[in-house]
Amino acid sequence: MMRYFIILLCFFSLSVFSQEKTIHLIEGTITASETKLPLSNVHIINTNLVKGTITDTNGQFKISAAINDTLHISCLGFKSLSLRVTNDWLLFKNAQIQLTEKAYALDEVVVNPYNLTGYLEVDSKLIPEKQDFRYTISGLPYGYEAGEYNPKTFSKIMNSIFNPTDFLYNTFGKKGKELRKLKKVRQDETIRELLETKFDRETLATLLNVEKDEIAEILKHCNYSETFIQTANDLQIMDAINGCYEEYKILKR
Repeated sequence: MMRYFIILLCFFSLSVFSQEKTIHLIEGTITASETKLPLSNVHIINTNLVKGTITDTNGQFKISAAINDTLHISCLGFKSLSLRVTNDWLLFKNAQIQLTEKAYALDEVVVNPYNLTGYLEVDSKLIPEKQDFRYTISGLPYGYEAGEYNPKTFSKIMNSIFNPTDFLYNTFGKKGKELRKLKKVRQDETIRELLETKFDRETLATLLNVEKDEIAEILKHCNYSETFIQTANDLQIMDAINGCYEEYKILKR
C-alpha cells in the first residue's frame, strides 16, 4: 500500500511541477499613474525566459510567461517596476499596471576654471589631456584598456598572461549561473534595442541578477577603463562582459 502511495505522490509532484512551468501568453495595459493615459513604447522583459516586448499606442502588451516569472517594466521618465506573474493574472486576463513618473533634481554644476585666455593656440595647451585607448598583445585573443584612467593595466596583463584561467575565474567563477543568460539576452532584438538606449545598468543588473557595482567590478577585471565603464551604454557593457565571459569559458575547458 505504501508503494502505491509513493508512486501516486511522485505523479502528483510531477504534475504540479509541469503546471508551474507551463508557458502562457499573458496580457496587460500600462498607464501613467497621474494622468491615467496609456503609455506606448514601454519595455517589458521576462527576466526568467529572457524575452522582451513593448507596449503599443494603447499601452497594451502580450508576453510569454510562466507562473512566478518576473517581469521587469521600464520606460523613460518613469520608475521601473518588477512584477511577479501570479495565477490571478491568468484569471483576470488583462492586468492594469500603472507607472509613476520620476522626480528629477538637477545637480549643481561646478565649472572648473582653467584660466583660459581666449586664444585657441594658448588655451589648447592649458586644458589637460586624458587619453585612453585599447590595444591587444600578440597571442592573446582579447584587448586591454590603457591610459591615465587605468594605470594598473600592465600588472593585469602580466597576470592574465601567466595565469589566465585563475585571472578570469576570479571574475566569473561565482557568477556562471547568472552570466549564462548573456547568450539569450544577445539574441532578443527587443532587449538589445532597450539596452542601447540605457546608461544606468539597472535593466542589465536585473537580467543578470547581479548588483550594479558588480558589473563595474567585472569590467575592471576584464581590463576596461573607468572611461568606458562610465560612458558606454548598457548594450556596449553587455557585449564587453559577454566577450570576456566567452574567453573564460574557453580557458576553463
